[in-house]
Amino acid sequence: MLAVENWGLIPYREALDRQFEAVDRVSRELKPETLIFCSHPPIVTLGRGTKDGDVFGWSGDTIEVGRGGRATYHGPSQVIVYPILDLNSRGRDLHRYMRSLEDAILETLQSFGIEAVPHAIQKEDGAEEASEATGVWIGSQKIASIGIGVRRWISFHGLALNVADDPVAFSGMKPCGFAPGSVVSMESVLGTLPARETVEARLELALQRRFL
Repeated sequence: MLAVENWGLIPYREALDRQFEAVDRVSRELKPETLIFCSHPPIVTLGRGTKDGDVFGWSGDTIEVGRGGRATYHGPSQVIVYPILDLNSRGRDLHRYMRSLEDAILETLQSFGIEAVPHAIQKEDGAEEASEATGVWIGSQKIASIGIGVRRWISFHGLALNVADDPVAFSGMKPCGFAPGSVVSMESVLGTLPARETVEARLELALQRRFL
């Protein structure tokens, strides 16, 4: 079993520093592999693939980060998980790792009666052709994002599942390079807000199954 920590609502920069500390401790075998659950005050993070024009009207906090992907939003309406895993012992396969994260999200959504698909073929805003897009999708709307980083093959960053409707979320930006409005939440799909504790418990169980 992986260790589990819940940091609650935590400023993004503080969570990032604590992730780096956890990565260092796991790499030196001073700390077990850990699933970190949390959420953040509203912030837009700029991944390594961010392009000019991805953020055009966001007036809140922003930060450049070392994860893959483009600009995206993090906020209190999401359940965020940062798996700190030693991928040295898991094949050093980043694609398989991301597929496992997607599969865990799919299992969680299915437990609520929500049908979704992983890494679907989608068309980025302004792109001429559609291509495979990381994350979990319902039609042309993304319900969960994935962006990972590794240091010495220890994983950090992770996944963000949109649980609650949030009028601030993803405003003034192209989320992950897609058109504004291309994001959906569990609440909007279900017509009611699921309990955060239940979402976290089911997601933890799904992740534990995949990273025994």
